[in-house]
Amino acid sequence: MREDSFQGAKRALERLVYHDHRITLYCQAPYSKDGTVNLPDGFTASKHLARARRIEWEHVVPAENFGRTFPEWREGAPDCQDKRGPFKGRKCAERVNKEYRLMQADMYNLYPAIGAVNALRSNDNYAMLPGTPNAFGSCAVKIAGNKFEPPEHARGTIARTTKYMAWAYPRFKLSRQQEQLMDAWDTMYPVDQWECTRARRIEAIQGNESPGVKKQCLKAGLWQ
Repeated sequence: MREDSFQGAKRALERLVYHDHRITLYCQAPYSKDGTVNLPDGFTASKHLARARRIEWEHVVPAENFGRTFPEWREGAPDCQDKRGPFKGRKCAERVNKEYRLMQADMYNLYPAIGAVNALRSNDNYAMLPGTPNAFGSCAVKIAGNKFEPPEHARGTIARTTKYMAWAYPRFKLSRQQEQLMDAWDTMYPVDQWECTRARRIEAIQGNESPGVKKQCLKAGLWQ
């Protein structure tokens, strides 16, 4: 049965997918079974220092970016009330909308990230930011305004994940600019063994495939 709990999806990823590959997406930092990060040499963080030593499960396509397509997120719903009154946003969409819960818990879109990086990335869109300094020292992540440039090693994975979300959930639309960037990164940065192993494991758990990843993995002989 398809997991629609964000907490359940995170537990499944830790136990069944990342148990032998505890490496963060952006900074390639190893982390322990309890989620403690071994920060890379030269890593610095100017904010969210308490979150720098812990992994968090990052939505490559941010929950807010697809959450805003749901009326419960934007406007609330009759069932979204507590002792403080009516509420909307993520909490409301999660409570009343099954499709939102499935999108939020989709394991193809969830990756381990250093908490401080996840916090600063927020819901920024991906972009190329030439001339912008690294935001975290030796970790080649760049942030400017509401734009986020990931390191080269993560770009192909990010592109294929973003394209999967747009394919799997037609309510989520990419801008023309984002679509062009994802297509370029998809071509420039092909799959590697871990991306293929990860996708194969998630398919076995979740019951659906990420066709763009699987096609490349089969062609490269890495679906094993």
